[in-house]
Amino acid sequence: MGDAIVGIIGMGDMGKMYARKLSAAGWKVHACDLPDRYEELKKEFADQKNIEIFPNGHSVSRSSDWIMYSVEAKNIDAVVARYGPSTKQGAIVGGQTSTKAPEIAAFEKHLPSDVQIVTCHSLHGPGVNPKGQPLVIINHRGTPAAAALVERILSCLEPKFVRISAEMHDRITADTQAVTHAAFLSMGTAWQANEQFPWELGRYTGGIENVKINLMLRIYSNKWHVYAGLAILNPSAKAQLRQYARSVTELFKLMLAGDAAGLRARVYAAREAVFGKEEETGQELLLDEQLLDRFSLGEKPAMRVKNNHLSLLAMVDCWWKLGIVPYDHMICSTPLFRLWLGITEYVYRNEDVLAECLDTAITDDTFRSDDLEFTFAARDWAERVALGHMDAYRDKFERIQTYFAPRFAEATKLGNEMLKTVEEHLEGRKQN
Repeated sequence: MGDAIVGIIGMGDMGKMYARKLSAAGWKVHACDLPDRYEELKKEFADQKNIEIFPNGHSVSRSSDWIMYSVEAKNIDAVVARYGPSTKQGAIVGGQTSTKAPEIAAFEKHLPSDVQIVTCHSLHGPGVNPKGQPLVIINHRGTPAAAALVERILSCLEPKFVRISAEMHDRITADTQAVTHAAFLSMGTAWQANEQFPWELGRYTGGIENVKINLMLRIYSNKWHVYAGLAILNPSAKAQLRQYARSVTELFKLMLAGDAAGLRARVYAAREAVFGKEEETGQELLLDEQLLDRFSLGEKPAMRVKNNHLSLLAMVDCWWKLGIVPYDHMICSTPLFRLWLGITEYVYRNEDVLAECLDTAITDDTFRSDDLEFTFAARDWAERVALGHMDAYRDKFERIQTYFAPRFAEATKLGNEMLKTVEEHLEGRKQN
């Protein structure tokens, strides 16, 4: 199939996934990683006839027709500066970073002027089947023929191609991922601060709680730089995280003050802005809680424990304050975001569930200590991002990662099953 050679610089999990998929489809792949991984990668891919491992990016750049940089966003400038000048004349270059502003800047700065720039971003992790998932294509500096070649190469993933600009990509990524990640990072921080494994507590089991726990563990089981780069290097992300922390804080203060009327007025104003008036909302819910009940790490109690769902209330409040309509970004959404939106929608568009959340927030202090730590955590994550402290972000992430590490294997397996089931459910609903 392949009449062009694909180069991959950076053989992390995503780079390896791309290499294997492209190789299986018949494309010849030239790949490399750090020089000290050369022998290790040669052994790993020895049985892959279409994949050739090179000692460095110079060899990959000189021999490939489309070169994809699959490296950390914080390192993209340094890596392109090193290997970009060796790019084959007339070749096409792209990247797989989650934040395109620093990537495009590096390409424009270090690539020869005859090199075309057509970049991409798969909106899912390496453990998710790419079939049917959004794959962004950004033709920043390329001919229509160059963009068509990149799409032909990547069509073996069977994705949904989304063609947008780099600026639009970063804005949508911030809207759909940065704040979502902040919510789960803050959950993990709060549970670790209270020395809790939430699945061992009867109050954190059941459909919505299963999503919170499994996705929190899914994020902390990944590499810190994936989330740090998206939050700190994305020009659109800092305002989102700052507003999310503000929404958490202000809603929690209303709960502490016992201001039922003020809390209800604010929550319902946010609901109308994001989901529309109740009587105008005729569409079917994305998810129902019963679908998620089977994916629990702990035993479900005989009687469900009520929760005020501060993390969900703050998410919709944040969307409202920033003027974000999450449904506008569904074409560029990740599986994680669709699941998060699904349970948020379930709470807000079910009058009984929302009323229960508000009543619990005012009259029940069962989750008060967790909510306090969650508020602290949301503010701290936002501040670390605002200051641009990569090392501070990494230190906190890896400390909490170590705490939850013993359950990653089980949670990853369960989380994959949950995402697969939900995706099949949503796909089946679209076909009906």
